[in-house]
Amino acid sequence: MEEFKLIIEIIGGFLWNNYTLYAVVATGVVFTIWSGFSQYYALTHGFKVVKGDYDKDSDPGAISHFQALSTALSATVGLGNIGGVALAISLGGPGAVFWMWVVGFLGMAIKLSEVSLSMIHRNIDEADNPSGGPMWVVERNFANKSGLLKVLGKFIAGTFCVALIVNTITAGNMFQAWNVANLTEAYFGVPTIVTGLVLAIIVGSVIIGGIKRIGAVTSKLVPFMLIIYVLACIYVLALNFSSIPEMLSLIVTAAFSPMESSNAFLGGTAGSAFIFGMQRALFSNEAGQGSSAIAHSAAKTDEPIREGVVAGLEPFIDTIVVCTMSALVILVTGIWNRPAEVQLTEVVIAQEGQTWSLDGSFEDKESLKEGAKVFMIYSGSENTDSGNALNKVYGTVMVENSSKSIQWDRIKSQKIPNTDGAIYLDYVGANLTAAAFDEVSSGLGKWLVTLASWLFAISTMISWSYYGEKGVAFLMGEKAILTYKLSFCALAVLSTTGFIQTDRELNLFANLGTGLCIMANLPILWLFGYQAIRDYKVYIAKLKAGNFHRGQ
Repeated sequence: MEEFKLIIEIIGGFLWNNYTLYAVVATGVVFTIWSGFSQYYALTHGFKVVKGDYDKDSDPGAISHFQALSTALSATVGLGNIGGVALAISLGGPGAVFWMWVVGFLGMAIKLSEVSLSMIHRNIDEADNPSGGPMWVVERNFANKSGLLKVLGKFIAGTFCVALIVNTITAGNMFQAWNVANLTEAYFGVPTIVTGLVLAIIVGSVIIGGIKRIGAVTSKLVPFMLIIYVLACIYVLALNFSSIPEMLSLIVTAAFSPMESSNAFLGGTAGSAFIFGMQRALFSNEAGQGSSAIAHSAAKTDEPIREGVVAGLEPFIDTIVVCTMSALVILVTGIWNRPAEVQLTEVVIAQEGQTWSLDGSFEDKESLKEGAKVFMIYSGSENTDSGNALNKVYGTVMVENSSKSIQWDRIKSQKIPNTDGAIYLDYVGANLTAAAFDEVSSGLGKWLVTLASWLFAISTMISWSYYGEKGVAFLMGEKAILTYKLSFCALAVLSTTGFIQTDRELNLFANLGTGLCIMANLPILWLFGYQAIRDYKVYIAKLKAGNFHRGQ
């Protein structure tokens, strides 16, 4: 198993080098300028379209603009906002939030372009089940080619579908189930596998019904969960209003300068803030992945660009609004750099082969419950994530004969590890966000974040299952869909069996799928994006001329 995770880490390192991130930023900048800052029309005209001002029952498609947006948002506004933001801050520091903003703004233009492109080339042969996405863009553009060009087209389309399925399994499924399972276990003692089974049953009962049932469920679920979560964030921020300006300033300064270690925070370079902020924002809002285009392709409209403009709203809602709120809650409560829970005394560090073992005594505290995950910070080999020599060693609280101890993981270090013995509770992903709410009002995180995580995870898994379904259908035909759906539910359970154990491992798996999709989709967008921009400019010219009216 360790060898498999090492392979995932190597692949992730290749996918998520700085050049990949630069490519995404460059894509966002180019399409922002090329479209004449399309973000403006996404925020103005897009809201009118979602309201239904231009809806016509006779338009081709299966679901309304609002349902398409809800379905796409259900895949983005989810645990990426609760757990993903927490991961970004935990690993990259407050500066990561700034780079999430950058991706959110630029992502609006990317989303508009890639969805418009997919709408232009969508397949509406089945009125109740339209199909679209980057694979159809390639299919339609290479349809009349011959020889090697036709083979190349099939290869590009197939590569995207494979990347999409991997992304569906990792980011859209396992990331969600793992976060919910661990959060529910932490607060309510429910075994993680039980949560996995319940999630699989709920999600399975919805996805069997296809896009119309998915659209109907998400159009009700997404607004409900957004309102609850945003109101809770506003409550926390209102109580800590005086700290908001300081945190906003910290976000900006930390994005461009290194941060020193502070209590539970390891510290990090400006580069680590950039990387983790970009990764988590791209994971959260899906800009550049091409996946949300699949949901939007089911929308009822005879104007492809109209749905593209709607899609431009997603990164704004997801990253600039919801992610920012989550980030500020984590920062103003101070949970990201919380003090130690207890101190380890009489620290014993012994070398055992190529590793080091750790032991010592500590004062008993009620918060150190049996099974609780904890960590200590030690100085050793360079940490490639933070850019310094500080690392975490994890442990689990054990109880035997009413006596508590901590079973520590082995330390891999070329240098003798050195620690001050400070023990911190390990809040992984969504658990950190929940702890932030609990800092303000005891029990708020327990109930609110657990409820929100369940709703977010269910809606995200539903939408991503549909994305994967379209990839499977394109590659293997409709006959393979049932097997895929059953496998999707089974993998949700697998992720809750202890297969993934730490936030770093969680980050590795989530990045694998996201990175593959970006690498497969960006070339398609660069090759054919001119078609989207061309039609977008024609559409906006008609809009300015007053050619569109209600119901048109």
